[in-house]
Amino acid sequence: MSTDQVDALVIFGATGDLAKLETFPALVGLVERGVLDVPVIGVAKSGWGLGAFRDYATASLRLNKIDPGSPAAVKMLGLLHYVDGDLDDPATYAAMSEAIGSGRQALFYLEVPPPLFGRIAEGIAKAGRAAGSRVMVEKPFGTDLASAQQLNATMHAYFPEEDIYRVDHWLGLDPVDNLMFVRFANSIIEPLLNRNYVQSIQITMAEAFDVADRGRFYDRTGAIRDVVQNHMLQVLATVLAEPPDGNGLDTWISSKSQLVGALQPLTPEGTVKGQYEGYHSVAGVDPKSVTETYVAIRLAADSWRWADVPILIRAGKCLPVTATEVSIKFRRPPHDVFGLASSDPKTPKTPKSPKTPKSPSAPPGQAFTNGLRFRINPENRVTLTLAGKKPGAGWQPEAEDLIFAEHPGEDMRPYDRLIGAALNGERWLFAQQDTVEASWRVVDPVLGNVVPVQPYARASWGPDQAATLLPPGETWYDPAG
Repeated sequence: MSTDQVDALVIFGATGDLAKLETFPALVGLVERGVLDVPVIGVAKSGWGLGAFRDYATASLRLNKIDPGSPAAVKMLGLLHYVDGDLDDPATYAAMSEAIGSGRQALFYLEVPPPLFGRIAEGIAKAGRAAGSRVMVEKPFGTDLASAQQLNATMHAYFPEEDIYRVDHWLGLDPVDNLMFVRFANSIIEPLLNRNYVQSIQITMAEAFDVADRGRFYDRTGAIRDVVQNHMLQVLATVLAEPPDGNGLDTWISSKSQLVGALQPLTPEGTVKGQYEGYHSVAGVDPKSVTETYVAIRLAADSWRWADVPILIRAGKCLPVTATEVSIKFRRPPHDVFGLASSDPKTPKTPKSPKTPKSPSAPPGQAFTNGLRFRINPENRVTLTLAGKKPGAGWQPEAEDLIFAEHPGEDMRPYDRLIGAALNGERWLFAQQDTVEASWRVVDPVLGNVVPVQPYARASWGPDQAATLLPPGETWYDPAG
């Protein structure tokens, strides 16, 4: 595999929704940053010519509030080429190869359903264009462990692992990068992230909206396949994985793979599924569907760093807020000087304050609990919560939130970052084979109807049974708080 930039970008499925919503705007950003300056060849079966394809791209830019007349947009539109043809026809791949021209290293971006991956990879190889090239593939990468393994075997028949770039668009989100940056750029943070100091870890991905017009897709998928197996386990790995070594960020994907591989498979006892009231009335949903729109899970990692630390993840739709946040709760100090764990705080026996009146403490585990929180959505924020003394007499604690990184502005588009990384051969923003298979191994035991689905009201935090996953004395935190 070469790390040089490629000679051409070939997009299969270039007339689809993903291209309209994400790809063309991302290409403008890449041109603007000087990353993209090679032919962009769209391949699809739409009966179009180059003019219609450029019109489609222009409409995409307008949809995304990008001026098609801006210098970067004009240049991007000028880079476009188009091949119309059936993916089963060798002539389609011959025309694609001719459009690439004399270049020997291409990036093939497969914006198509996974069942088409093998057919396209074979066509690329028979056209003599696989060797030395790279291939980006969209999720879902399988629907369970067996299908993911089969899909990997299919891709490896034509491309080596180091040339396969598996897309999880959450890895292109700047706030997810911020998790890693805060960990490894601050010497005071990373030493605390282990079983000696961390009491528990919670991740919440809450969406206040329903499945809308995606009923047919969602009913075949569910919350575990849609966001937990990929997005949430990638976020978890970013929080828990060992630091990359001196060989650079390319070793980061191996660190994350080791962490996901250390997670114990889920059990029915450690899983709660829910379905919001009214889901059955959504167009495309089976009236008897038991697909989960909410899931809460309890995980454990078989590793030296994280042994015996409860890991809790919940994700769902029609919840009270739209927010994604990681909450790390630290252990209490080894000696309770101020009586913070009791209902009657102590007064230190010092000559200066022998008669200080006692004040009621806050409920255990709340105001005076140290914690580190990473907000991923809707804004990028990092909050360190410390216990401070409430002003006035006594030793009543008060939470002191230190917000030391908040960025309300717009970040780079995730597909801008991901396509740019693949063009330059940077693999650390992508998932590798063993990570994908390990994540399916984690969730496989609770797919299907193994765990009963409980109804829950809209704007609630899901089934009450979710509380049974928590360690004694702990509660689910509220990302809206």
